[in-house]
Amino acid sequence: MRRERRRRVLVLCGVLLVVIILILGWQNSFSLRMWNQQRGLQAENGQFMLEGEPLRIMGGSMHYFRVPKEYWKDRMLKMKACGLNVLTTYVPWNLHEPQRGKFDFTGNLDIWSFLNIASDVGLWVILRPGPYICSEWDLGGLPSWLLRDKDMQLRTTYKGFAEATEAYFDHLIPAVAGHQYTKGGVIIAVQVENEYGSYAKDANYMEFIKTALVRRGIVELLLTSDNKDGISSGSIEGVLATINFQKTEPILFSYLEFIQSNKPVLVMEYWTGWFDYWGGDHNVFDVDQMVSTVSDVLTKGASINLYMFHGGTNFGFMAGALHFHEYRSDVTSYDYDAPLTEAGDYTSKYFKLRELFSKHHVEPLLPAPSLLPKGAYTVKLKRSLSLWEVLHLTGEPFKSEVPVNMENLPVNDGNGQSYGYTLYETVIYGGGKFQTKGHVRDRAQVFVSTQSVGFIDYKNQDLDIAEVPGYRKLRILVENCGRVNYGTRINDQRKGLVGDVFLRDVPLRNFKIYSLDMNSTFVSGLNSVRWSDVSEEERIGPAFFQGALEIGYSPLDTYLCMKGWKKGVVFVNGKNLGRYWNIGPQETLYLPGTWLWRGLNEITIFEEEFAGSSLYSVDIPLLGRTQYVD
Repeated sequence: MRRERRRRVLVLCGVLLVVIILILGWQNSFSLRMWNQQRGLQAENGQFMLEGEPLRIMGGSMHYFRVPKEYWKDRMLKMKACGLNVLTTYVPWNLHEPQRGKFDFTGNLDIWSFLNIASDVGLWVILRPGPYICSEWDLGGLPSWLLRDKDMQLRTTYKGFAEATEAYFDHLIPAVAGHQYTKGGVIIAVQVENEYGSYAKDANYMEFIKTALVRRGIVELLLTSDNKDGISSGSIEGVLATINFQKTEPILFSYLEFIQSNKPVLVMEYWTGWFDYWGGDHNVFDVDQMVSTVSDVLTKGASINLYMFHGGTNFGFMAGALHFHEYRSDVTSYDYDAPLTEAGDYTSKYFKLRELFSKHHVEPLLPAPSLLPKGAYTVKLKRSLSLWEVLHLTGEPFKSEVPVNMENLPVNDGNGQSYGYTLYETVIYGGGKFQTKGHVRDRAQVFVSTQSVGFIDYKNQDLDIAEVPGYRKLRILVENCGRVNYGTRINDQRKGLVGDVFLRDVPLRNFKIYSLDMNSTFVSGLNSVRWSDVSEEERIGPAFFQGALEIGYSPLDTYLCMKGWKKGVVFVNGKNLGRYWNIGPQETLYLPGTWLWRGLNEITIFEEEFAGSSLYSVDIPLLGRTQYVD
């Protein structure tokens, strides 16, 4: 009996001991996981560590604001299937705060949904919140209302810029902070500004941005990002420096080791292609050269982020510009010759990268998702409407003795005009030499009454107006073709007429100024005006042309072909598809199927010069004659 009781006690003790061991083991395991979760991504001993394991970052850039929301998950699944584990995105201040103090995080700007989808797909996120993002985006993502201050110094600790940045970060950063890794989210790193070393106007600025992020709850690994010319000036203490390039140079890795020894190397932007500008060629980058460089980076033990993995589209008026020796505005497409096309289709780059990245994964990669089908449609042009017939839709014109640039116009609740066109109207006597002396930003069509007399831009700064005795109305329709997004000219990006214009060397005075930002309210208001049937005589611009695109089944992605048209903007069901221009290289505009619906779709075109005789869409893009970049 005693022996049986002793046996039972021993069994019970054994069971209790096992339970205690299991509990202690679970607690230790939980504590370890919590310790890892609290620490987040680490950059120590020459490698990244996450969850107690080494992490090789194989990332790709995709910007939520350049891709229809309905396609975010499709693009992310394609990234995951290519072998990527990290997604990087910028945050565009100018879209999220279009007017000072008025924020928008809805629809295609719903960054919270974007981050949640990344989590569902299984991608970590590196967030690049700016405030400046470059990205071939208008003013590098900075809102144009900052330029109402005549003394504004962008990207510095100048009081006006610093206070605006603080107010923006007050709204943005606490909200994204909840999506950080240590809070259970997907953000594993946050970038401090962007390529500041190439600007470096203020020695205190980067520390100001870093402090602004940390003070509002950013606890994850902080990064800077610079090209080879800026890395020496762009790095700051306590922040991991990363490098941007398209071609490897051994000295870059050596220099990174010199300024931050024993840290992992991250190529934050490996440029898989390049962007295009109006009047140039479509830039492409050799696929084998790209794969060779990516392979070399990985062989060196470094991490990499592909910029871009999926470029998307500069919808609306959001494409930026460069201005070094001459002004060049960027095209609407941001295809970038990336591994995924503008419409999310696979390229040879995608499959060669997938083959390369698969060698760095233990488990087989997910199957590549099926592609979305494309369609081709005919648009029936039905009616037209002259610009001169709709000026009343802009409200009462602003009257000023001297020209006023668009940003300082008293419109949009005191925020000025950001994008589109501005019409300046005055009265002249006779004719003679009309001169702008560089005060037109960026391009203008000049009219006497409603008759076009020519174009003005950075190169052509004067034209002749025929001598006719008597008073006539002079009209100057100025287009903002895109603000510079990179370089030292960023403070000089006010648009419209930025100074006096002259006739016979006499400055013109007493203007009526119409703000033609062509927002959704203005475009919808066009239907309240009496239109005319389209005829050969009424194809002359500036005018609006409207047509119907009828779909009898589920809408598909397509490309609107603008051959035969000159220059202007397209609106589809009220949404701004972007600019077109017959100087190329881009000949088609990407039209997402998600912007269309079954039945009749309304296509509205603002044509500056002369409308084409027809309009149709195709199922493949026409991005122009290619030029290989090196």
